[in-house]
Amino acid sequence: MFFRVGKTKQRRQKQDDKSIETSVSTKLAENVKALNQRFASSPDLIIKELQNSSGQKAALVYLENLVDKTAINDQILRPLMIENAAFDPASIPIHKTSTTRAMDLIESSIFIGKSVLLVDGQPWAIIFNTQGWPQRSIKEPQIESTLKGGHQGLVETVGLNIALIRRYLPHRELMLTKTLVGERSQTSVFLLYLRDVCQPELVKELENRIDRIKIDALINAGELEEYLEDHWFTVFPQFMQTERPDTIVSQLLQGRIVLIVDHSPVALVGPMNFTSFFQNVDDYSLRWILASFLRFIRFFSFLIAISLPAFYIATISFNYEILPIDLMISIGISRERVPFPPLLEAFIMEVTIEMIREAGVRLPSPIGQTIGVVGGIVIGQAAVQAGIVSNVMVIVVALTAISSYIIPNYDMASAIRLIRFPLMIIASMFGMVGIAIGMMILSIHIVTTTSLGYPYGSPIAPIRLPDWKDTWYRLPLWKMDKRPISADPRQSMRQGHSRKSGKN
Repeated sequence: MFFRVGKTKQRRQKQDDKSIETSVSTKLAENVKALNQRFASSPDLIIKELQNSSGQKAALVYLENLVDKTAINDQILRPLMIENAAFDPASIPIHKTSTTRAMDLIESSIFIGKSVLLVDGQPWAIIFNTQGWPQRSIKEPQIESTLKGGHQGLVETVGLNIALIRRYLPHRELMLTKTLVGERSQTSVFLLYLRDVCQPELVKELENRIDRIKIDALINAGELEEYLEDHWFTVFPQFMQTERPDTIVSQLLQGRIVLIVDHSPVALVGPMNFTSFFQNVDDYSLRWILASFLRFIRFFSFLIAISLPAFYIATISFNYEILPIDLMISIGISRERVPFPPLLEAFIMEVTIEMIREAGVRLPSPIGQTIGVVGGIVIGQAAVQAGIVSNVMVIVVALTAISSYIIPNYDMASAIRLIRFPLMIIASMFGMVGIAIGMMILSIHIVTTTSLGYPYGSPIAPIRLPDWKDTWYRLPLWKMDKRPISADPRQSMRQGHSRKSGKN
């Protein structure tokens, strides 16, 4: 019985869909009735009836909370009602107007904040670009902080984001390609690239991947990344997510592609390689010697973050002979009250510190900072006094956490925090040999991974020595006259000889 009722409802729904007009009628009343049917569950739909001096009727239709009311009143209603202008696109002083006869297009236009003018006796409608939905102002990036770089970050409005990028790169070779993703959301996705620098095959490949996406709705850029990446099983990010327009422009100049998703405050950059996630915009605002030192610190922190807990477990469980005897005695004294093996001890502290970090991120900023500092001190001290963990284990966990926070990219830092857990397990089974095996597996994984078909391990594997000028260290900017080979740019030269070598 329930099945029959469901079938009846589906049949009635199909009949109702057929009864809705699909094209604009010459009768205004029929057009208004059709829109009322389509927006039956939208109480914020406004239908403003108009009449000019000649007695011709019209109706302006829009959603109240998605339009710029100032533009509606000053540029549409005032000319039509006060100045008695004709119901014609040329008489409306508003930019970007178009006409259509399709009701489906009218419906989708209203849903994205445009207003539609229906004129009695005319088989078409005028669509005005009057979007004015709520949006936040441009503020400093929250995740990618900087000392000397710009302090403007992307917002949820794609038009403002493109404007920020154009301010840095006002050039005719900057190409923008728009596509819609999502059967229901119709989310705008823009591809940005430099036509004379980026490879056309790369642009075509990315466009094809986007065209193959068939989903209901696209909410943010992180969802789009999962549909575009080469490998779904890796923990390493294959696209860079950034909220900085200066970082976006820097990547565009290297020959990469940028994806900007409407209502998402981050952009996707690809193809990327592993070492690119250790670079920061401040590296190019500091003296090259200091920037090279900071770059070295980041790579060293990467090794500490993934291997220090595993090294502690291996030395305590198997290879204690590599430690000085005094240090070994000190560690033994600190662990005499600990009832757990080194692996479980490390897991307890690492999981605890991850819980504290996640709590600090989710709570409001002032409270989150307090939770992170106070929680770490209180829990660490209490755990040592209770004999659950040793003093040395607290030091190891603290150094590991600090090292992971030094990585400038959030996605890469999160991946690094996850990698150390399997290394801890294999170290508890095979000691130093297990760590060596784990590092070899990690290196092989990085070398065999690709991003949009480009080697993820470049310029280390394959070895590309010219790119090393901006990998482990950073040479002076006037020395880096060529673009990175990793992005395979069409133009290799990016600057001339700005300074003679060896002269002050």
